Amino acid sequence: MAEAYPTFLAGQRITAALLRSSQEQVARKTSDTPRTAVTTTFADPHLQFEVAANAAYRWSGWVKYDGPTAADLSLDFSAPASSLGEWGAIGIGHSPVIGASAAPAFLTDTQDARGYLTRFETNDVTSARSYGCLGTGGTPLTVWVYGTLRTSTTPGTFSLDWAQLVSNATAVTLYTDSWLSLLRTA
Repeated sequence: MAEAYPTFLAGQRITAALLRSSQEQVARKTSDTPRTAVTTTFADPHLQFEVAANAAYRWSGWVKYDGPTAADLSLDFSAPASSLGEWGAIGIGHSPVIGASAAPAFLTDTQDARGYLTRFETNDVTSARSYGCLGTGGTPLTVWVYGTLRTSTTPGTFSLDWAQLVSNATAVTLYTDSWLSLLRTA
């Protein structure tokens, strides 16, 4: 059965708050965020939402990043206590980044016309996954993220958390205009 939130009823008073609750929310990075020599993930300052208790959401987003090959990117999400859900992403694998050439041959840490091998697995909404970097200043990469979130009796913050996979003195940076969208479905 399809879900929708909220359920509008005949004769119901329609308020601005009720209409807003039925709209998709979008969080967009308004500035670059670099992180240097840190492997513990924590919330991105721009990519987070307040979520209600006993609610269900679907979400998606696009993350543009860059960093040193030796560092890579670790992504996960924070959610209120006892929340459940799954997330997946489409992005290149980590250390070493593998590309495919026309030969056919695999290439390490090299961009080629045929692209890269990618990660597609799903995992728990608060579990981390890592994605590769190709070196700073020349080849920004992207990860398409998507998933579900079901909160329990605790409201709170849902956020994209990230850090370097391996500590490195050169920053991994999440770029301006990366975004997440969130829609309550129940």
